[in-house]
Amino acid sequence: MPVQHGSTASVPRRAALGGSLLVLSAALVLPLCTSGVAEALPRPAAAGRAALPAPVRITEGQVAETGPGGTIVYPSVTSCLTITVRLRDGSKVGAHASLFQVPGELRSDEILAAVKRRTARRPVAAVEVRGAVGAWYPGYFTKAIESYGEGESVPYPQQPDPDGLARAVAAGLGLPKAVRVSVEDVPDGDQTVT
Repeated sequence: MPVQHGSTASVPRRAALGGSLLVLSAALVLPLCTSGVAEALPRPAAAGRAALPAPVRITEGQVAETGPGGTIVYPSVTSCLTITVRLRDGSKVGAHASLFQVPGELRSDEILAAVKRRTARRPVAAVEVRGAVGAWYPGYFTKAIESYGEGESVPYPQQPDPDGLARAVAAGLGLPKAVRVSVEDVPDGDQTVT
């Protein structure tokens, strides 16, 4: 029986053609499903990514650490400086040095000693200082603003002193001269270090 265009008689032919395609598709897919290839299983790299630690959040006057591959978040850096010590094993020790002491937290003249204790003589690869560079007098790491008594003159920076800050941080951490301390003036806001 000849097939006419627009006739319902073409439906069985389409169904037959569709059935042939279904058989052909199954013939192509079936060997893939039974080949023993485990493409649908999770790969070890995906499992490793899921195992990364949560970011470590360090607020004003605090010191904390993250292991290799970890991230440090310093929230609301305005008049503060952040100090990130990169250890040779990939770990990081961070400090959020506050210009004015937050109640219950470390003062600026206590922060470097706390970082030094936390690094525990492990080899340091580099140190990064970021934040309100122009607001910081290098001596605040050895005598905090709160340490000045009545009638004492508190020194204030006349201009940004990144070199002085780098020297003060290196001295406070007891770093060898070979360890680089970089200083960067960054705008207000959160800082994320990876």
